[in-house]
Amino acid sequence: MFLRLIPAILLLGQLCGCAAQSSVKPVEALDERTGVTLGALKAPIELVPAQQQSVVSRKRATFAYLGPVEWNRSGNLTYGLWIHIAPGTDQPLADIRGSGDPTLVLDDGPVPLSLIEAPALGRSAYRPVVSWGQTAYFDVTVATLRRMAASRKLELDVGAGDGSTLSFSPTLDTRTVLTQYLQDRGLTAD
Repeated sequence: MFLRLIPAILLLGQLCGCAAQSSVKPVEALDERTGVTLGALKAPIELVPAQQQSVVSRKRATFAYLGPVEWNRSGNLTYGLWIHIAPGTDQPLADIRGSGDPTLVLDDGPVPLSLIEAPALGRSAYRPVVSWGQTAYFDVTVATLRRMAASRKLELDVGAGDGSTLSFSPTLDTRTVLTQYLQDRGLTAD
């Protein structure tokens, strides 16, 4: 009788283990060449086109991805926001490194982002989703990261090729993921 329960117990244990794991959780890596420690999420946050722009068609939609990054150079901490745009066939995009400067839209209003040059490391904070996409790093402060974690609304606006703006929203509530990132980085206290 007990032997019949063993497979069920093992299956239940595996299910509990999978349920406890977040698909987007913080990780830390040391770049051995430079000695810089990189703190990021295991996977970036996926953003989909906003509802009002979604049209049922045969065109492939553009997706956006973002993730916070902490660079630790012997105790000197700097922060950035990694953004990757995976262009579809729905609408041409402007260059996010220039005329298509992204803007975060949070509960308390828009946050224009400034392009930065990421440290030259042996690895990137995140792996681009598509090789033909646009990837860039933008300056963020700890205060901005806290605002992002506390905000119910998190949208990313980027410029389109025709001068209009494309808006992207996360597929999941990002507050938990970003709050966990802040806690893991020790950024919850002022």
